[in-house]
Amino acid sequence: MNWIEKQTIRIAILDLYEGVANQGMRCLRDIIYQWGETNQFNVIYDEFDVRLKLEVPDNSYDVYISSGGPGSPLDTMGSEWEKKYFGWLQGIEEWNNHMDGYSKKHVLFICHSFQLACRHYGIATVCKRRSTAFGVFPIHMLEDGKQEPVFDGLKDPFYSVDSRDYQVIEPNHSRLRQIGARILAIEKNRPHVPYERAIMAIRFNPFFLGTQFHPEADASGMSMYLQREDKKQTVIENHGEPKWSSMVEQLQDPDKIMWTYKHVLPNFLNFAISELVTAV
Repeated sequence: MNWIEKQTIRIAILDLYEGVANQGMRCLRDIIYQWGETNQFNVIYDEFDVRLKLEVPDNSYDVYISSGGPGSPLDTMGSEWEKKYFGWLQGIEEWNNHMDGYSKKHVLFICHSFQLACRHYGIATVCKRRSTAFGVFPIHMLEDGKQEPVFDGLKDPFYSVDSRDYQVIEPNHSRLRQIGARILAIEKNRPHVPYERAIMAIRFNPFFLGTQFHPEADASGMSMYLQREDKKQTVIENHGEPKWSSMVEQLQDPDKIMWTYKHVLPNFLNFAISELVTAV
């Protein structure tokens, strides 16, 4: 093991789950641990309870991951925690724009965080869906997605867990061009449904990337979660037994959820620290 392999990487996880029980935080911890072990890094990560405790990280971390979360990404506009959150985001932007000679700070926005970022930058419409999206769905890459390093190794379409009541649609292309953002992926095509396809991933700038889907979802954890009797009944009551059965079946397919799990977040972490390693 050489000195680079022993390098310490500091990661901040912004927890937007507002104290609601979830699988997302566990999955993020697992991926970070596995990635550190695989690459022989000394990984230190801290978690920040954004919504309940108004906690946000400072600029000392190498990488930032902002989680999914419950509720509306619209109703919290102007709340104290959002002010803190967007203040943190502005601080990271200022660092990346003005701290020449220092490593840039990379941020991954997941689901609820992705919706907030899209609203913040004014690059698309964030609105409530007609019905909840819940299940394992195909996600289709656009041309920019096929060139995206974080999507390296993914198939087209690739599959991921989608669980949301809100969506990002109707991209503002002039605003996207203005800030240099690129749409990477969209939801499956449904010709029989007269609704616009939702945006599923955006590269906001060279350092910020967001996904509407949950790249951290793991098959074993999700399968155990869905087969708990209380969760099984909840899913069946809200979505029907065929949906529950379909999800459990698709979670067993190694080319679907686990393929995404093994690629997106590890790719993001590799990409985020690549210049850090080079700069040391």
